[in-house]
Amino acid sequence: MSTKELSRLEVMQRLEDKRMSQKEAADILGLSVRHVKRLLKAYRRDGAKGLVSKRRGRPSNNRLAEETQQKVLGLLKSKYSGFRPTLAHEKMIELDGLKISDESVRRVMMAEGLWKAKKARKVAVHQMRERRACFGELVQIDGSPHDWFEGRAPACDLLVFIDDATGRLVHLLFVESESFFGYCRAAQGYFTRYGKPGAFYSDKHGIFRVNQASAGQESGLTQFGRAMQVLDIQIICANTPQAKGRVERAIQTLQDRLPKELRLRGISSWEAGNAYLPEFTADFNQRFAVPPRSTHDAHRPLTTRDNLAHILTWQETRILSKNLTLQFNKIVYQIQTKRPTYTMRHAAVTVCLDAQNNVTLFYKGKPLNYTIFHQQAKQAEIVPAKQIDFALQNQRKAHKPAPDHSWRKGFATPLSQSRDVPPRGDISTLEIR
Repeated sequence: MSTKELSRLEVMQRLEDKRMSQKEAADILGLSVRHVKRLLKAYRRDGAKGLVSKRRGRPSNNRLAEETQQKVLGLLKSKYSGFRPTLAHEKMIELDGLKISDESVRRVMMAEGLWKAKKARKVAVHQMRERRACFGELVQIDGSPHDWFEGRAPACDLLVFIDDATGRLVHLLFVESESFFGYCRAAQGYFTRYGKPGAFYSDKHGIFRVNQASAGQESGLTQFGRAMQVLDIQIICANTPQAKGRVERAIQTLQDRLPKELRLRGISSWEAGNAYLPEFTADFNQRFAVPPRSTHDAHRPLTTRDNLAHILTWQETRILSKNLTLQFNKIVYQIQTKRPTYTMRHAAVTVCLDAQNNVTLFYKGKPLNYTIFHQQAKQAEIVPAKQIDFALQNQRKAHKPAPDHSWRKGFATPLSQSRDVPPRGDISTLEIR
């Protein structure tokens, strides 16, 4: 007998001994007086055996049909291979029209060894921070390197912009790497749709914060920080990943759901992935976003002074030499001007580099004509820790052997040559007798 049935047995014994009324027994067992009478009648007729459930050992009337179970199992092993229970349940309802609960899907997966319940970890206590009140008041940003296309496309990063007040994804973008120009491209798409937010909340990546005093400019701002200062957008850096937990948890959800959505749609390129992201974002927000406490939209519209094409460029200041030359990225630029050269000697010129590697020189807000005077040989570059994989990948792509390189001529082997004729080429083979 179960614990519940043992409790009923004890109550029935008290009723039989007239030590308790039926009303008191009903209150103790949480049953009606009428059902207590039924139990007492069964106890008097069959004893303790009458209190045991008659359905024990029989299959449930609400059990999953064998046909449905086999269909679910077939989908899990083929179409939805690698899916987790919740996402697999959603897709079976949306795409396959199955009427099944998420717990039934989870039980099938656990029975077949496709899913293993995780042990509850010891919860780390962190100070709770209430959501901001207004949409656009604070936007958390971060990048995630991940195999988003499951090997069907080169590795890339996903830049994630999520609103703190609502948990809405406001912008997603696949980029080659987490870089200044990548964030500028994502920010430009976000500004164009929503406007300028109150502040960005990020980690301590070198794109947002000068981590070494010698590595920054005199202003103490990074290039992205300088651009956001011009747009009057504050950048706040979190001290720990838990502090910006909203975007961290969103990325974990994206790493689980987005690759599988891309797989179901047969998307195998960054361009097609970026074209699909607005549709995915709308579905994600419908499922997980919450309404803000305030209906006020804290975004500010772009003005005519907010020239994003100019602001979101890499900008550095150079001092012209006596010959009106300057050096930038190992290239010497010669200024072309019709005015007397002495008027621009030692003048401060702003060098602007866009994402397409186009260089524009500005003097007092006006562009200058120039020619390339000299380009230095390539030297060792300083690469941040997060960019090492990307730099090595580009280096392998950049190095291509010349058409007449010995690697392209092939190698001499013992099977391709006669024993009496010495091998040709730079590498000789030694015959062992």
